[in-house]
Amino acid sequence: MQTIAEKESKIFEILKEKFGYRNTMQAPKLQKIVVAAKTGSIKDKNKVEVIIDRLARITGQKPKANVAKKSIATFKLREGSIIGYSVTLRGKRMQDFLDKLIHVALPRTRDFRGLNVTAIDEMGNYTIGIKEHTIFPETSDEELSNVFGIGVTLVTSAKTKEEAEAFLRELGLPLKK
Repeated sequence: MQTIAEKESKIFEILKEKFGYRNTMQAPKLQKIVVAAKTGSIKDKNKVEVIIDRLARITGQKPKANVAKKSIATFKLREGSIIGYSVTLRGKRMQDFLDKLIHVALPRTRDFRGLNVTAIDEMGNYTIGIKEHTIFPETSDEELSNVFGIGVTLVTSAKTKEEAEAFLRELGLPLKK
């Protein structure tokens, strides 16, 4: 099985004819992966600690707190209050996480038939919403009352949706036809 770094080096040759690349630096690359979980209206400190612990286990890196930039009275949100936690992965940890996501976690998802292609945005990034964090093997399934969702964003250097889709397919992401 090839690693993500080995696949990225061969992607230039594959996408060269399709998009007319002349230089290897023109080919899209995976820049970073952002894994985020929102705490939102959770007031229980124990549940927040569980979210922090599970994110750290899943990614292998301590999450940072995301704070509200503005106060919104209708949501009872104050400026500076913590609304979620996120982890930014780069380099070897990013490659290991993507490998685990593709080969272990996504196949464990209930009724999984592939990822939707329409989730690629105009800048070539791909966001996956995972409803249950328990699809990752590091999380213990003993406490099913503390299940939360996470968002995984793959940030690429692709310029268009078409480039990003071809790049992600070559990386091995299970996209629908």
